[in-house]
Amino acid sequence: MNVLASAGPGPWVLFVPLVWAAVILTVVTVLRRTGWRGRRGPWRAPLDDRSPLAVLGRRFAAGEIDEEEYWRRVSVLEEHFGRANLAGPGRNGTA
Repeated sequence: MNVLASAGPGPWVLFVPLVWAAVILTVVTVLRRTGWRGRRGPWRAPLDDRSPLAVLGRRFAAGEIDEEEYWRRVSVLEEHFGRANLAGPGRNGTA
């Protein structure tokens, strides 16, 4: 009779929880880097056409304002209103 076969699961039993921990950590890391919690990423809702950032982007694309002016105005808008409030009506639960 083999004595080692009846000695219990052995130290390798710790391997399974470590694999699951690695899988969960990988999924959380990927989600955080691709836009989880409203950041940039494939799940982010597009800006409303009437939002201040959309209007500013159209003015920049049309050549009405230069890049320096564009970034200055974006920073002012984000400072006063925050990124979530600039998305337009209905984006953050308000009408």
